[in-house]
Amino acid sequence: MASRRCCRFTLRSGVSLLLFILLLPQVPAAAELIDQDGTRIVFDRPFSRIISLYPAHTENLVELGATEQIIGVSRGDNPAAVRGKEIFSDADSAEKFLAAAPDLVLVRPMISRSHPALLARLRDSGITVVSLQPTDVKGMFAYWQTLGDLTGRAAAAQSMRTRFLAGVAAIERKIPIADHGRRPGVYVEAIHAKMKTFSPASITIYAVETAGGRNIATDARPRNRSNIAEYGKEHIIARAAEIDIFLSQTGRMNAIDIDTLKAEPGFELIKAFKDNRVYLIEETLVSRPTPRLLTGIEQLHRLFYPQPPTTGHRQ
Repeated sequence: MASRRCCRFTLRSGVSLLLFILLLPQVPAAAELIDQDGTRIVFDRPFSRIISLYPAHTENLVELGATEQIIGVSRGDNPAAVRGKEIFSDADSAEKFLAAAPDLVLVRPMISRSHPALLARLRDSGITVVSLQPTDVKGMFAYWQTLGDLTGRAAAAQSMRTRFLAGVAAIERKIPIADHGRRPGVYVEAIHAKMKTFSPASITIYAVETAGGRNIATDARPRNRSNIAEYGKEHIIARAAEIDIFLSQTGRMNAIDIDTLKAEPGFELIKAFKDNRVYLIEETLVSRPTPRLLTGIEQLHRLFYPQPPTTGHRQ
């Protein structure tokens, strides 16, 4: 009789232990990835002490449910969920990072290029450093999945992609003009001072086209694997009659306002300026590889296809 009670206890304990294990973040044994810098990373368990040096990484980690795995973030427009976390910078000493005892530091290629000695020191000390920053939408989905794999939240990453695509499909169903050639022509400014636009394959142009716009600068050519492309005022003015909407991102990369745009010599020739269809859009909504890109697409759609005002009727 005692042995039967023992067996029942063991079975219940085994089931409880199995459920506990299944609820823990999981990664496949000896998972492997190649990061943006071409570095091969092999890991056999989720990382649990993460320092993120790019707000997009931080935002995506929070969206994946990995807030508790973050121990440090970069200064910038981070989600409220990480307020109070220790602030780190690529200009900090290696000793500051080592004192925090992270097991993963997430960077982007710009940091790899500007601070190779810091990253080498961290790697030599046994800390995994991963460099990530997608430049197109296909890469964005792969990037989300990589973050999911690193944190043991692969299913959450797949769910992020599914929800995003469902939102995109809902917006695309609202676009009134099926013929792409008849959609409003849009020029998107990346950096006003340098007259730069975005690569046709960039996340920003994907947002514009998904919202129902037609990219005017299809001949823009990026350099150095960047999503930013030189265009020049002469190219813009040459397409002046085709630009129904002039769009400029605003943020750290491009501190701009409408008055400055309208005061630019030659821009008065552009159709969008004549028709008063010149708009600013937050950089974080159209250039950052996070699910908030969907909010940017929704805002662009409303700019491209404004609803006529409704008027009440007196009885």
